[in-house]
Amino acid sequence: MPEEIIKKETEDNTNDLRAIFDLMQKHSEEDEKLITKAYKFAKEAHKNFERLSGDPYIVHLVGTAKNLAEIKADAETIAAGLLHDVLEDTTTKKEDVVREFGDDITFMIEGVTKLGKIKYHGVERHAESLRKLFIATARDIRVLLIKLADRLNNAATLESLHKVRPEKSRRIALETLEIYAPLANRLGMGHIKGELEDLAFPYILPNEYKETVRLRQKKSKEIMKRLEKINRLLCKRLAKAGITKFKTDFRVKHIYSLFLKLQKKNMDIDKIYDLSALRIMVPTTEDCYRVLGIIHNTWRPLPERLKDYIAVPKPNGYQSIHTVIFTGDGGIVEIQIRSEQMHNEAEYGIAAHLAYDESGKKKTGGELSKKLKWITQLIEWQKGVHESESFLDNLKTDFFNNQIFVFTPKGDVVELPEGASPLDFAYLIHTDIGSHAFGAKVNGKMASFDTALKNGDIVEIITREKSTPSPKWLEYAKTSEAIKRIRISLGNTKKNKERLER
Repeated sequence: MPEEIIKKETEDNTNDLRAIFDLMQKHSEEDEKLITKAYKFAKEAHKNFERLSGDPYIVHLVGTAKNLAEIKADAETIAAGLLHDVLEDTTTKKEDVVREFGDDITFMIEGVTKLGKIKYHGVERHAESLRKLFIATARDIRVLLIKLADRLNNAATLESLHKVRPEKSRRIALETLEIYAPLANRLGMGHIKGELEDLAFPYILPNEYKETVRLRQKKSKEIMKRLEKINRLLCKRLAKAGITKFKTDFRVKHIYSLFLKLQKKNMDIDKIYDLSALRIMVPTTEDCYRVLGIIHNTWRPLPERLKDYIAVPKPNGYQSIHTVIFTGDGGIVEIQIRSEQMHNEAEYGIAAHLAYDESGKKKTGGELSKKLKWITQLIEWQKGVHESESFLDNLKTDFFNNQIFVFTPKGDVVELPEGASPLDFAYLIHTDIGSHAFGAKVNGKMASFDTALKNGDIVEIITREKSTPSPKWLEYAKTSEAIKRIRISLGNTKKNKERLER
């Protein structure tokens, strides 16, 4: 290999790794060694692969890793992000990954691979089932973080795909908007949710996207000037009150989020009061309420527009105080007040709890359970957790134990109660399929009608026109719909038989 090529490749490697390390909140020498090893392994495994854009495949993997570093994921998760496609797309064997990187990273890679095989056809009734399936399937929450980081990078490169395969780009955009963005929201990751929605929006509703961008540009200049003026005065008032440790910034509403609000207001942007907002981050919860008092003593608040999400957090754990004020010059401005910790959790959700504490140790599960009450509906904590244990060792999904998610041969998701049989599946798909069921295949193999289906099974029903329900089927069915349809069929069969005998 010519010397100049070797030199360029070395520079590329260094730049890629430095970009990842720079985004990480804190990292040790061991972390750098692990991520470097994963990077080199992934680059070698994918050396003959290119993206549709013509970029080497490693560009996507680095993009995924950078997204993970930005949401404060740990070194193992970032390494798994770099390696997330090696088992699916290359000749790399599982045992090679286990030997080089251990069981935990291999488990994450396999989890991402499994989620990648789930198809989505834009069927509205399956959207929530698919979101639930993702959470139920990912026994380690980090699998979901990698999948979201992977999708974020793919969504950011939709333009290249759209030029050559517009239908596929639209399908990916729809899946991003209906599955991944709500999933990010469910995990409290507001930053990722907003990015995913905005990246997908132009490929789903291009005309509406352009109009929303135009309206936002038209209004945002005027509002930003007003926010800057409010910010200058507020900084003086806070300093006068002895509050010196604070940060402020301006938030402009995401395009898709604005579009949804505009729809409710007949596309009248003058009726949108939170197009932009002034954010104030302070050290403690007590400071939040002190700042609120200063704001309301300086400007007149709009009646009934105060929202205290600190006292009553949103279901996904979001905490902040929102107030809307009259600026005195005919304008109206929203101000959001939160602590630094609340801000990190609002942006990165559960991923914020993978970050390190001040001493450089990972935060524990106990801290997570106190901060995010909603997570108790989603995960089960093992008992007797010690302070020194990583919360990741104790994070288990248990929210969906009473339901399972299986697939049609085309990859559609079907939600069933635990213990459901192929007959329950058949009747849920269509009454005629249930009524004429002759046999069933589960994961490609013939299975009896009393088989208890499991999470992730692929189920196919074989039908015959002359096949009819048997009384035995009532013992196999678990859903009320299937039992009802079987009884109706049996009743009709009995009536027909009696009529023929007469």
